[in-house]
Amino acid sequence: MKFFALLMSSFAIIQMAIAGDPDILTDFIVPPNVTNIDGNFFTFTGMRALLVGFPTVFRVTKASLAEFPALNGESVSYALLFLTQGTLQVGFVDTTNKLFNKTLQMGDIFVFPKGLAHFQYNDDVKFPAIAISAFGSANAGAVSLPNTLFTTGIDDNVLAKSFKTDFATIKALKAGLAPEP
Repeated sequence: MKFFALLMSSFAIIQMAIAGDPDILTDFIVPPNVTNIDGNFFTFTGMRALLVGFPTVFRVTKASLAEFPALNGESVSYALLFLTQGTLQVGFVDTTNKLFNKTLQMGDIFVFPKGLAHFQYNDDVKFPAIAISAFGSANAGAVSLPNTLFTTGIDDNVLAKSFKTDFATIKALKAGLAPEP
């Protein structure tokens, strides 16, 4: 009997240890009642109030699936960005090559669906942007596409053919210059 109880306890512990959201088979999950997906869908503005003044009463402000449907299938947040100062241009490209972008204000949260190429850019050189990122893994890793593509020795002709451009454009990108029109 003790062996059976120990066996059942072990199964229960194993089930708790492997609990989590299942991986999704698409870039992101669109709720049934939503027809137009753009950068707004991936942006949560509910934290803006936290940066306006000192709270006088204790209140929990959260960004869970109920408040932020873009988190569905993302296992809470795989690349979640919370802007605490300034403005920030953010976005990503899905596997159909559609760009989703948004200008974030202080207190906004943006979710990047896992595994998709994404960017963050502060276009105001006089006012720095400060953002806090959270990842759904203790070892999330990152791949810098410009460094990976343009500093690892991939032949310029291969890059030009891959990007459907010319050799001069690749050279200009590697030099950090805008290509000539």
